[in-house]
Amino acid sequence: MSRLTQIKETKKGRLALFLDGEFAFSLDEDTFAAAHLHEDDELEPWQVEQLRKQSDTRRALDKAMDYLSLRDHASGELYQKLCRKFDAHSAAYAVARAGELGLLDDAGFARRRAAELLRKRKSRREILNDLAAKGIDRDTAAEAVESLYDEAEEGEDPEMASVQALLERQYAAKLAAGKRDQVAAALARRGFSHAIIREALAAYED
Repeated sequence: MSRLTQIKETKKGRLALFLDGEFAFSLDEDTFAAAHLHEDDELEPWQVEQLRKQSDTRRALDKAMDYLSLRDHASGELYQKLCRKFDAHSAAYAVARAGELGLLDDAGFARRRAAELLRKRKSRREILNDLAAKGIDRDTAAEAVESLYDEAEEGEDPEMASVQALLERQYAAKLAAGKRDQVAAALARRGFSHAIIREALAAYED
C-alpha cells in the first residue's frame, strides 16, 4: 500500500503524484479528475500500476499529436517512433486513437510519398523500399506506386524518364570520361533494371 503524500501541478499543466514522499509519475487533468485522487489517499499496488499505464497512454497520445503537427505520418511509422519512448501498448493506443480522429491515412500518405520520391528520380524499387521503411504495408505501397505510374502521360515510362534525367544531370561527366560501366553499376544499385539501364544508355549515347 502506498500513500499519496503530495499532488503538485507541473509547468506543463499535468499533476505530479508523490507516493510516500517521492515523485512517482504525472497525470493529465482528465485522467486525474476521473481517478478522484486526494492527498493522503491510500493506493493499492494495482491502482498505482493502472494510473501509471493511463499516464503513459496519454503521454504517448500527446507525443503522437506533436509528431502529426509537424508532418504526415504513416500509422506504422508513427508506431515505430512512439515505441522509442513508450511501451508497445501505449504506442498502439495512441496510433489507434489518432486513426479514430481521422489524422492517419496510410493510402494517402503512400501516394504523396511515392510522388515525391518519383520527382526525385527514385526507382520503383527504391520507392517501395522507402514506403516499407515508413511502415506502409506491401499491398498499399504497391497500389500507390502502380497508381502513380498509371497516371504518367501516354507512352511515357517513369523509370526510363528517371534514368535519362539522372544520366543528363548527375552522370554526364562520368560518361564523358568513358566510365560507362561505373554509371551502369551505380544505376543498378539505385534499383533500376538492367534492361532500362541499357536502353537509356544507348539512347543517351546516340
